[in-house]
Amino acid sequence: MTVESTAARKPRRSGAKRSTTARNAKKQQPAGQTELVQLLTPEGERVEHPEYSIDPTPEELRGLYRDMVLTRRFDAEATTLQRQGELGLWASLLGQEAAQIGSGRALNDADYVFPTYREHGVAWCRGVDPTNLLGMFRGVNHGGWDPNSNNFHLYTIVIGSQALHATGYAMGVAKDGGDSAVLAYFGDGASSQGDVAESFTFSAVYNAPVVFFCQNNQWAISEPTEKQTRVPLYQRAQGFGFPGVRVDGNDVLACLAVTKAALERARTGQGPMLIEAFTYRMGAHTTSDDPTRYRSPEERELWETKDPILRLRTLLTREGLVDDAYFADLERESDALAKRVRDAVRAMPDPEDMALFEHVYADGHALVDEERAQFAEYQASFVTAEEGI
Repeated sequence: MTVESTAARKPRRSGAKRSTTARNAKKQQPAGQTELVQLLTPEGERVEHPEYSIDPTPEELRGLYRDMVLTRRFDAEATTLQRQGELGLWASLLGQEAAQIGSGRALNDADYVFPTYREHGVAWCRGVDPTNLLGMFRGVNHGGWDPNSNNFHLYTIVIGSQALHATGYAMGVAKDGGDSAVLAYFGDGASSQGDVAESFTFSAVYNAPVVFFCQNNQWAISEPTEKQTRVPLYQRAQGFGFPGVRVDGNDVLACLAVTKAALERARTGQGPMLIEAFTYRMGAHTTSDDPTRYRSPEERELWETKDPILRLRTLLTREGLVDDAYFADLERESDALAKRVRDAVRAMPDPEDMALFEHVYADGHALVDEERAQFAEYQASFVTAEEGI
């Protein structure tokens, strides 16, 4: 398996419905308007945009490629571990590497991130050890890292709630007179949640320094975007009084440039902004999902031609910025990362029985204390029964 390869394709299912995503995307094109920001085409060609630009060094380009390749390999290894019974569940980011690495590398150290449960690439950019992401999915902790060590909040499974958390945090930053920004991630499905609408209202009214980054991967589990909105998602920001922009979510340079500009705008007191990264979820929603039941193989094949890693590789190769030794070194690094992840997961100790009740509230809670006591009594009953045999 090469480090930039996509996951194995699933067999065609007879009777699979042909998706209307392409037709829907065409329908959403606003007349007379540049629909999405793109700086790197699927063919690996650099293009200009009138509002957003970036001029990365060769070293930075190689770094972005490395980030995406290693993130994809980690993600593939986690999926395999779940299939082997080592993880209870996994939410793959396959196909969304450019959106996450591009936006993640736009952050300053002082900025704060509120993720969903799929931002493995952003976690990588924030310096969170990949193995720490897996404890929750193995069922041994509620999140294996200190959010304040990397300014990267714990994963949020509740759909859309992190948008409110991000807005409240950003309002606090503004009240404290800080000069940092907050970046909130959510998907196209979460855009239908009331929490997201409320966060838009509060962030606009209080001019909060928050950037909302929506990864529109076309499918909210099995629900296509056309069942969620009549207009492109980024246009929703207009109704709340702040700007929105659609970016090619498979173009790491465009995602980097647009997110940099949006974060700087937030830091300088110009308020919130919505970025819609138009991308595609190449795999299943999670490992409990079977996407062949609701979308066609042809749809995935179309998006494979827009692969974010391959287009940057084409650019690097064409401009002579990499050689065979670079790819060989990256392959070895990728293999080493995969091995480290496998070893770390299998070595994770089971949690203590009473750990379930820790860190629920900062200062304790009477109901939690009561539940802890009941559970301790329940556990003790097994010991008593064994001793009586």
